Amino acid sequence: MMVAKNPDLWRLVFRGPDIDPHDLARAVEDLAETSNLDYRSRLLIRDSVDALRDYWTAPRLEDWLDKSRAKVAIQTICHEEFDKIGFRSIRKRLMDKTQPESIRQYFEQLGQSLPKKLHIDIAGAVSLILSGYVERSTSDIDVVGEVPLEIRTQHKLLDDLEKLHGLHLGHVQTHYFPKGWSERVHAFGIFWRLEVSLVDVYDAFLSKLFSARTKDLGDLKVLAPQLDKAVLVERFLTTCPDFLAVARLKELAANNWRIIYGEDLPSAA
Repeated sequence: MMVAKNPDLWRLVFRGPDIDPHDLARAVEDLAETSNLDYRSRLLIRDSVDALRDYWTAPRLEDWLDKSRAKVAIQTICHEEFDKIGFRSIRKRLMDKTQPESIRQYFEQLGQSLPKKLHIDIAGAVSLILSGYVERSTSDIDVVGEVPLEIRTQHKLLDDLEKLHGLHLGHVQTHYFPKGWSERVHAFGIFWRLEVSLVDVYDAFLSKLFSARTKDLGDLKVLAPQLDKAVLVERFLTTCPDFLAVARLKELAANNWRIIYGEDLPSAA
């Protein structure tokens, strides 16, 4: 069994929009135990603890500190005098990330209720969480195309699943994805009578590239360093001509590409 590596505090804070409070707490402990910390690192620890106190409330924070192996080091840093708040955005970005295990449990419970075998393709944040590319909060499980009739008519079950797991089963239309996306999906698993596949990460990136939503731009920011840019450009040029024919979509893609890569949108030679 693989043991998850604790996140580095600096990398965690600057990696993407959302910060999971439990990841933040572990990263604070690791950094606080480092010797000869510079001023900015100590300030980051102080501001991270302040953000956790506001998010968790003081009693829960104190309970965490009491159990922490780095309690003394953290308290010593937090009692220092600092000139100002250096990392104001941390508190605004704290949000418990959606756990892959919760999504798996949702699929298991849904699959048990089906009268026959069904297949669904999953996109959106859930596909990226399950494939290990992003760690963030989401409440939506996006089925590409229509949710099968045998699923969408089970209103009580879907309501119960949402209450239990905090996840809502919805759908996204196929025209939001690059040409040929369905030929590149990846099998994820079989949950009783439910077979689940995930949209390919490059197709997920490109669908978000043509979006105006801030959270999609946040996903692009996290995904870009993990992808082979040459593969991404080739996929873009060969599968997105229909998107580029729409002026507004081309403008969105150009703006997002400029933000992520600092350069003009790729074009065919």
